[in-house]
Amino acid sequence: MLTSLVTAKRGTTIRQCVVNLMKGGAFSQQIRAAGIPLHELDLKATTAPAAVLRLASLIRQISPHAIQSWLYYGDLISMAALYLSGRRRQTRLYWSVRCSDITRSGYSARLRLSIAACARLSRFTNGVVANSFAGQRDHLKIGYAPPKFFVIPNGIDTSQFRPESGLRTRVRAELNIPDGSAFVIHVGRVDEMKDHATFMKVAATLPEIRFAAIGRGTENLQAPPNVMRLGARGDMPAIYSAADYLISTSVFGEGFPNVVAEAMATGVPAIGTDVGDAREIIGDTGYVVAPASSANIVESLRRLVKEPEVRRKERAAMCRDRILINFSLDRAVASFDALHLGDDTSVILRGATKQSDGA
Repeated sequence: MLTSLVTAKRGTTIRQCVVNLMKGGAFSQQIRAAGIPLHELDLKATTAPAAVLRLASLIRQISPHAIQSWLYYGDLISMAALYLSGRRRQTRLYWSVRCSDITRSGYSARLRLSIAACARLSRFTNGVVANSFAGQRDHLKIGYAPPKFFVIPNGIDTSQFRPESGLRTRVRAELNIPDGSAFVIHVGRVDEMKDHATFMKVAATLPEIRFAAIGRGTENLQAPPNVMRLGARGDMPAIYSAADYLISTSVFGEGFPNVVAEAMATGVPAIGTDVGDAREIIGDTGYVVAPASSANIVESLRRLVKEPEVRRKERAAMCRDRILINFSLDRAVASFDALHLGDDTSVILRGATKQSDGA
């Protein structure tokens, strides 16, 4: 989402630069190719003080109008560097919330301490931007108290994620998916929050349906014979085009589940667990079920598979329309730009319509 935000086409000129706390990363080349300056701090535990000082120096050099940090470590380091730069009064600081109830997970004590520190220090920002209503609610519960707390849902590039019959035919042939056979995908790295075990239970219950697990580490999962383990893929628009349905089985931590919205933009109905803003995204285009409820997912999937072709096409169109209207990339970019340029009212007005009409 960060890469999409900074590389998006705009009607007005806004100078941007990106600071990577680490070094390299999957999107570094894409950001640089778009002409966006990218600075890398190569942060390590032993070099954290030096990295903060380097960032402070960079802030003095660039004199930014606003800083938008991304994720908890970025939030803390951006605040420390901004105060050290001596530009706190001139530069607005916005933090981000990209998840919901992640504190219940088994992540490191360092991350837990960082989240607690962010909660205590959030009041010293100019505002915090959550990408979900669920994330906003959960962070308020753990003590976040910023001067302003915005919700700007993630935006989907609907020119990239769109139905393409040619791609569908090619990818289904590559994956040996027969015409007329239902193909269901699950997209997510192997992590406890993604609950691949429930997905595998669903697949085992429906041996007549072809499934695929996609994401880093999925190639090593134990799976029933009807599940392809594809690992990380760099051609997700093509994978979505080949799919008939998407299942999201996350049990916690999601803020705005991008894979649900990306699939829907491609005309693929989703069955998602009621985690994060899945209900806000899916609405009445698919099904929302309780977490870890494989039986409910199986029932919902059977309903979808049994629908006549006319209804399937109607549902696919509903999915794409919902993303175009509520969760387009243009909408998210306009909201962030308005915030960073000081127009808070525009941000509030441009926030996605809060709808809860789950199927």
